[in-house]
Amino acid sequence: MQQGKPLILIVDDDAELSALVATLLGRESWEVHTVLTGGDGERALRALRPDLVLLDVMLPDGSGYELCRRWRASHAELGILMFTARGEPMDRVLGLELGADDYLSKPFEPRELVARVRALLRRQTPGRSEAGLLRFEGLSIDLLKRELRVGERVVALTGIEFKLLAALARVPGQILPREALSEAVQPGRYRPQDRSVDVQVARLRRKLEEASPDRVWINTVRGEGYVFLPA
Repeated sequence: MQQGKPLILIVDDDAELSALVATLLGRESWEVHTVLTGGDGERALRALRPDLVLLDVMLPDGSGYELCRRWRASHAELGILMFTARGEPMDRVLGLELGADDYLSKPFEPRELVARVRALLRRQTPGRSEAGLLRFEGLSIDLLKRELRVGERVVALTGIEFKLLAALARVPGQILPREALSEAVQPGRYRPQDRSVDVQVARLRRKLEEASPDRVWINTVRGEGYVFLPA
């Protein structure tokens, strides 16, 4: 990898597609490395320490979902974009729940892939605006490590839950509408009748209440959205 250039790892058993994607991303002056199996992906992750992984769901030697879960647990700073021929909503939800940052169904528009990769790389760049530590009385959010602490206790959150919390905590006291929270979780996927944000916020709020029974951190504002309430 050349100094200063992001490195992208592609883990997909479709060699022809991987080569096309590698060429596409290479035109953006990004370094790209491709592998065809999950095992090779594991080895490349350890050896190359990429900034971003494009991970296929269905691999010849295992599940991309399982790799996503393990890699997110051990590499909190790693960008993960999953892509697959399976475009069912529950497939996307599962990938995001396991820690993926984004999810793209095949076939995809090349310009959309480049845009999504660029957006993820901006979030992975050291010194980015999202990086840092948000501290409140009794609660801290490490945006780089993707770690929530209530007191001294680390509270386990899914990728979606952490993104929702970070979006709310960056603007304490400000009401965020559902569409803004949906955009924070997965850009461009908001649907007016989609209530999945409500479900995810409810799960996040329940975990916060279990860790801090005497506090209410997130309030619902009827007809408007949600607000983070620090002490």
